[in-house]
Amino acid sequence: MKLPIYEIEDELVEVLSRENRVIIKAPTGAGKSTQIPQMLLEHGLSMKRIIVLQPRRLPTRMLAARVAREMNSSVGDIAGYQIRFEDRSSRNTRIKFVTEGILLRQMTLNPEMNDVDVIIFDEFHERHIYSDVTLGRALQIQQTKRPDLKLIVMSATLDIAGLESYLAPCKVITSAGRKFPVAINYLDKPADPRKTQVWDLCVRELERLLSAGPAEGDVLVFMPGSYEITKTMQALRNSPVTRHCEILPLYGDLTPDKQDAAMAGYDRRKIVVSTNVAETSLTIDGITIVIDSGLARIARFDSNRGINMLMIEKISRASADQRAGRAGRTAPGTCLRLWTEHEHSSRPDRETPEIKRIDLTETILGLRVSGISDIKGFPWFEPPDPDTLEKAECTLRDLGAVSLEGNLTTLGRKLSAFPVHPRYARMLIAAGDYGCIPAIALVAAMTQERNILLPTRDTAVSEKRDRHLVDSVESDFITLENAWKYAESHDFDLQACREVGIHATTARMIGRLVDFFIDIAVREGLNTDSTAADTDAVAKCILLGFSDHVACRVSDGSSRCELVHKRRGDLAKESSVRSGRLFVACEVSEIGRHGRDSSVILRLATAIRREWLQELFPGDLVEKIEAVLDDQSKRVIAERRVFFRDLMIERKPGGQPKDEDAADILAGEVLAGRIVLKGWDNEVEQWIARNNLLATSCPELGIPAFGEEDRKGVIQHLCFGSFSAKEVKEKPVLPVLRGWLSHAQLELLDKHAPERITLRNGKNVKVIYKTGAEPYIAQTIQNLYGVEGPVNIAMRRVPVLVQVLAPNQRPVQITRDLSGFWKEEYPKIKQQLQRRYPKHEWR
Repeated sequence: MKLPIYEIEDELVEVLSRENRVIIKAPTGAGKSTQIPQMLLEHGLSMKRIIVLQPRRLPTRMLAARVAREMNSSVGDIAGYQIRFEDRSSRNTRIKFVTEGILLRQMTLNPEMNDVDVIIFDEFHERHIYSDVTLGRALQIQQTKRPDLKLIVMSATLDIAGLESYLAPCKVITSAGRKFPVAINYLDKPADPRKTQVWDLCVRELERLLSAGPAEGDVLVFMPGSYEITKTMQALRNSPVTRHCEILPLYGDLTPDKQDAAMAGYDRRKIVVSTNVAETSLTIDGITIVIDSGLARIARFDSNRGINMLMIEKISRASADQRAGRAGRTAPGTCLRLWTEHEHSSRPDRETPEIKRIDLTETILGLRVSGISDIKGFPWFEPPDPDTLEKAECTLRDLGAVSLEGNLTTLGRKLSAFPVHPRYARMLIAAGDYGCIPAIALVAAMTQERNILLPTRDTAVSEKRDRHLVDSVESDFITLENAWKYAESHDFDLQACREVGIHATTARMIGRLVDFFIDIAVREGLNTDSTAADTDAVAKCILLGFSDHVACRVSDGSSRCELVHKRRGDLAKESSVRSGRLFVACEVSEIGRHGRDSSVILRLATAIRREWLQELFPGDLVEKIEAVLDDQSKRVIAERRVFFRDLMIERKPGGQPKDEDAADILAGEVLAGRIVLKGWDNEVEQWIARNNLLATSCPELGIPAFGEEDRKGVIQHLCFGSFSAKEVKEKPVLPVLRGWLSHAQLELLDKHAPERITLRNGKNVKVIYKTGAEPYIAQTIQNLYGVEGPVNIAMRRVPVLVQVLAPNQRPVQITRDLSGFWKEEYPKIKQQLQRRYPKHEWR
């Protein structure tokens, strides 16, 4: 019986005979991953090689094996695969399944892809970062060097509209597939993870399901990781309902024979406990029951540690539908979700694409190695956030992978060869040189898991921990290393570890990661012979990987620190690194959200020395003579300062500062309001207002306006030659301002914007000026007797407002025309005021 995907065979052949971009939308289990490549060969649509891109290693290997079997060939002949550290292909291979990083590397080594005529992007809906990157790179190659290159993007659940627009012009082909109905069941009430572990919940619900009726077929259980899979299998084997079943694991790190065992058929019921590797790509025949934990390990950027980490999270509704569909592949099935229907409605529609949730440092390094210098101009399917790009570029500069000008360095090319984050690649390379690979492998492993030391208030636990685990003032990692070795020596026994407050499960997982990092070092040809762990060498390796986390205490013994890139934080209270000014923190956590003040906590600290910075980063250590204001004396002094990048790590007296530097600092203090000039009084502000009034109203007089920059210039002039706040405070200001104008301009100012004017009754009164407002005089009614008409200045272009005051000096009228005032308003005002002030003259 042919698979459902064959319903589109004729259309696909016809389209690809004239088009080079195709989108195939087909449900999981339709057969697209294995059959589409064979169709292309059979119909002569590929004369070279077909590359099938897969997001995971396990499906890559197993799909190649299935295609090879269907083509009556061995793996590595007509059909083969290549994953990191394993290449099962040959010159005869026509269909080659590869993981994403392999394809990008191939595009780097062979930019024209001369031996390839079709690239198939399978399971694109998963939106792994390298799927996005390699598709963009393939488009570049097709548009510039290989217009004949055929690109096929295959997806089960992706919203096609955006992809169709991105690939335009392209053709969309849809296969309806063949599905059997799947009954979806939920829990009646939410499970409490504090009381019931997910594996116990799974087994309990499976027992209930199997006991309820004669359900036929095999079972597929989804768990987030290998640890949960192991626990689930133990619980299944202890259950009287399932202990007689064939219970098998399925995840990426299993050996090939164990992976194959999960796919094989048995004469009794099979229960496969898998990660989300079985969600797409792989089809396990015979599955009619799916138990879904609703959890997965999802890659996400941990800003605290500056790396990507796999975190257990709830899956989306789209992923849940994919998992449920596995029960209806060959017959009607059942899916039991270990959450409530109400909880299901609150889950997101789809997973956030990796490009929106992970650190791009490793990706950007791969693009640069591929010769892509314009990262922002790269044809992204969905462009990353600009801040995320800048952080990645900054990390690469800090690691020495790219130069300050943005050019790839020799070290950058070397780092790109490692299948880990560039931070750890840098640490491992250094550890190979220093002969401390095992120690650095342990450090790297501990930075990727939770702290194995549990917080405790139990006095007995604390006392036993103090006896068995020795703290170190040199590095928190030495303390953690002692804890891990204690757990290892007790075979990670839960009770033994609990007695000293060690998280046994985490310690065991760290051990596996240590092996992973050591294997990488071996495969990359690093020196792994030495087992000695010189503390200075280990600290230097950590520094090389986390140089952007270098911190300096603000004073000896203080927990308050400043970090590279203008950040501040506090060393965690539990840290044992309590002496020395300099250290590197592998974890930088920000605490506090929702508008509240946040604090930055530094953890996993390791003490470092200044001479190491000089040794390892000679170009980043700079000494400067800088003028600074002493906070206590309020005097400008010169300091000899040493900076590591933008972090000041040392300061000492440096002699007399330059006049202009002292003036800059003092002027800044004046402008900020921290130094008050006694001479900058109301008379000065009046002078500025007079000047600007005349500059605006009578431009032909050539009086220059006095703006904010001019204000700064005058203050700078006043501060020049002074070195303390006390000297500056006493400086007279008005003479400097009058020096702003020539003698002739001063005469024009006094004539047309005078400080005082003589009214028609002979009274000499003061004019009040204010920037942005009309000038005015304020006089009592009696002083205004005999004054008629308007009062004007500035060549009679600017009227002077008159504030008419009562005998108590309070305004009773504001006017520009005293003639109108005397005629219209004065009689009424006189009647009111005369009774209150009979002794004053009233005309």
